[in-house]
Amino acid sequence: MASTPRPPALCIAGTTGPALFGLATAERMRRQFASAGVKIVLTPEQAAGHQGPVIVVRADAALDRPLIPVLIGTPKLMLTGEGPERSLPLAVHVEASGVAAAIAVLSGDTAGLSGLDLNPRAPDELDVKFWDVLRKRETPYAYAVSPVNLAKVEWRMFMGTYKGATDIVTKHVWPVPAFYVTRWLAPRGIIPNMVTAVSAILMVLALWLFLRGDYALGLACGWVMIFLDTVDGKLARTTLTSSKWGNTFDHGIDLVHPPFWYIAWELGLSKVGLGWNPVTFWWVIGAILGGYVLQRLMELVAVKRLGLVIHIWRRMDTLFRQVTARRNPNLILLTLGVLTGRPDWGLMAVAIWTILCLVLHGLQLMQALAARRSGPLVSWMTQG
Repeated sequence: MASTPRPPALCIAGTTGPALFGLATAERMRRQFASAGVKIVLTPEQAAGHQGPVIVVRADAALDRPLIPVLIGTPKLMLTGEGPERSLPLAVHVEASGVAAAIAVLSGDTAGLSGLDLNPRAPDELDVKFWDVLRKRETPYAYAVSPVNLAKVEWRMFMGTYKGATDIVTKHVWPVPAFYVTRWLAPRGIIPNMVTAVSAILMVLALWLFLRGDYALGLACGWVMIFLDTVDGKLARTTLTSSKWGNTFDHGIDLVHPPFWYIAWELGLSKVGLGWNPVTFWWVIGAILGGYVLQRLMELVAVKRLGLVIHIWRRMDTLFRQVTARRNPNLILLTLGVLTGRPDWGLMAVAIWTILCLVLHGLQLMQALAARRSGPLVSWMTQG
């Protein structure tokens, strides 16, 4: 009976690089491999006497998350990456007998390469361009970090935390300010759940202000709230502090609060002399809330019946996701209404756009269900 292969141990060699978002590269490496199931961390001396495979990584390396399972599952792989000046070997998967030679190779001595029989590969030569978790197509990064390229690595790492299919505000407006806020918060011990808690307080405050008809102040709270909604997720991913509770807390707020904002907005119209008659009131609320719920249900049907998030099926679906009737695009319409002095028109625009998006989502789903009859659907991000 064949024995089960031993899981590899981790050996971090050399001097750790500068801290990335408050976390030293060596410690970041330990956490990444631990979350992937590699719990044994050895010194170079211990690794030489280890019984079984060892993954030797430069202490100043920064490796993107999808590369970790590839390293774990690929014996004789030598992962190369970008250094401050040139391409460098960053990690190797060897047997314990090859640890000393592997450390020498990672230190710049290429004489030992022939004896190790390694397969050198850069990230773009590995089949890990599609990330199912973040629903995007992107080549993972691999760097040797130094003060020279620290800013570049942190920016690349930060942008790597974004989903491929998201709204226009999150994708095009927030990245630069969110990067600087996240980089400021990370080394100061601010954890993501603290940011989410502040976001929740602002969400309730915006609701109260909308009810009062204080739309400008309410929108200010709302925009800061959705900015922090971006920051907490980026902070969690860049500092490797994501948690099940944090994810539930954050997504629970995102899912529940938009309908209450819209109701509060409509109730506040009477405070500024723009209240609607009961028929118009319920038609607008019904359109927004009904459309919101039905679109969410369509997305669930797509996942259950098609095995695919509908927003990443075709390129046009991903583009449409940027403006579909969800909280952030809707907040743009509400803001335009306030800027023109007609918050009632802003809410009416949200209702009309919600119905249009509901129809478009229905067409998307029908097309996808029809295409599914010819075989499993494949995201455009996985092709080419």
